[in-house]
Amino acid sequence: QVQLVESGGGLVQAGGSLRLSCATSGSIFRINAMGWYRQSPGKQRELVATITSGGSTNYADSVKGRFTVSRDNAKNTVYLQMNSLIPEDTAVYYCYANLQPFSSPVRANYWGQGTQVTVSS
Repeated sequence: QVQLVESGGGLVQAGGSLRLSCATSGSIFRINAMGWYRQSPGKQRELVATITSGGSTNYADSVKGRFTVSRDNAKNTVYLQMNSLIPEDTAVYYCYANLQPFSSPVRANYWGQGTQVTVSS
C-alpha cells in the first residue's frame, strides 16, 4: 500500500521560513512528478510547485522567488522550502506523487494527508 506522509507544517510569523517534507513509502515501481498543492478555507485547491523525476520545476506565480521544491529520489521524498512567508500563504499543504505501484499497470496521483501552515502578521 502506497503512503505519502507529510511533516514540517506549523505556525510562523510573516517573513519567516518553513520546510515541508513528504516521504513516499510502499511497493513502488516508478515515481514521476511530485509536488505540492495548497487549499485555504473557501478556496479551491491550487498548485504550488511541481518537480519532475529529472528535476524540472514549475511554480505558481504567487510563490516564485520565495519557495523552492526539491526531491531526493533515493528516499522517494519531496521537499518544499518556503521563505519570506506572508499571511496569504496560510493553507493546508498537500503533497502528491504521480507514481506506478508494482500492484498496478498504470500511473496515478497519490496524495498526502495535508499539513497546516499558518502565517501570522
